[in-house]
Amino acid sequence: MPKVPLLNQSGEKIGEIELSDSIFDVKIRPYIIYEVVKWQLAKRRAGTASTKTRGEVRGGGRKPWRQKGTGRARVGSIRSPLWRGGGVIFGPRPRDYAYSLPKKVRRQAIKMALTSRLKEGRLIVVDDISLDAIKTKKFLEVMNNLRLEKALIVTNGHRERLELSARNVPNFQVMPVDGLNVYDILRYQYLVLLRESILKIEERLAA
Repeated sequence: MPKVPLLNQSGEKIGEIELSDSIFDVKIRPYIIYEVVKWQLAKRRAGTASTKTRGEVRGGGRKPWRQKGTGRARVGSIRSPLWRGGGVIFGPRPRDYAYSLPKKVRRQAIKMALTSRLKEGRLIVVDDISLDAIKTKKFLEVMNNLRLEKALIVTNGHRERLELSARNVPNFQVMPVDGLNVYDILRYQYLVLLRESILKIEERLAA
């Protein structure tokens, strides 16, 4: 079982902690991680791009000129897609880009992302981060003690003081275990796990 140093919020080593082999020491398959990240980003797409067809553009109800005898091309509406200000042929319409991906694949990808951060030396385990009040300055002091500039902090549950203190700080995000995902793990330079969150991660990814 891999062992990592256990730090306090002052950045001092206070012990070691063992991590589960089945979660933090799995074979990394980049194509699985890629598929899950692509799936996540597809789910986040708004899909609100929209254009109007010739039947939806305002105006154009009257035939501009008679069908024959003018020497000009026949036309039935000034809102033809061939005209300036006309409708759009095969333009984008509101749609949902989400698609399904097996839960087993998603779970395995999270394990791979966690393993990747551990092997790169970018996984930090902290005993706890306790703040007396909602203070951004205090949060930044803790991050400086841990020598972090860009990190995802994973907690056991919602920690209001910690979340609100970090809310306006760029390059940091506080997230409960329930929201842990591949994209956010890889998006930040470091992954910080509070000690209590590790047990819940192992419960969530045990299958």
